[in-house]
Amino acid sequence: MKKTIIGALVGGLIIFFWQAASHVAFNLHEPSQMYTASQDTVLNVLTKHLKNEGGYILPRMENEQDMAQAEEFAKKATGKPWARIQYYTDYQISMQDNMIRGLVVDIFLVLLVIYLIKQFKTAKMRDILGLCLVLAILVFTNSPYTQHIWYPVFDLRAELIDLLVSWGLCGLWLGWYLPRRVE
Repeated sequence: MKKTIIGALVGGLIIFFWQAASHVAFNLHEPSQMYTASQDTVLNVLTKHLKNEGGYILPRMENEQDMAQAEEFAKKATGKPWARIQYYTDYQISMQDNMIRGLVVDIFLVLLVIYLIKQFKTAKMRDILGLCLVLAILVFTNSPYTQHIWYPVFDLRAELIDLLVSWGLCGLWLGWYLPRRVE
């Protein structure tokens, strides 16, 4: 059990530190969180017109429209600017809490991967690395890429890089560590 915990702790830290480097040192996600000097004006307008927290798509037709109305709406909106807004009424971000939660999730995910690795009859470096990379591709195609199909995101490439690099590094760690220390 000790070896599993060490494997998960180190693997979780590898993923966590890559995520931090990706956002802070390499700034790969900048295209999805850009600054505007007009932020106060934009926030004032949003606060005036949006009363509820939630996600908004602009423009968007009202609910309960029939197909003819939907087609007409699509014709009018095509080629014009649009936006996705995640609106919150109260800025409450705790970097410390979020980082702790992120690290705990990363460690938990590596524990799940170690469980899968232990199902192998023999665990070799290439099999463990391959499993981690396959998981990275599964997560990418199921979440960021599928979201991008519907609502294009500006950091899709960064999401792919994050998953492949972090899980690739974790796979190298687990591929080196686990086969030598079979429980």
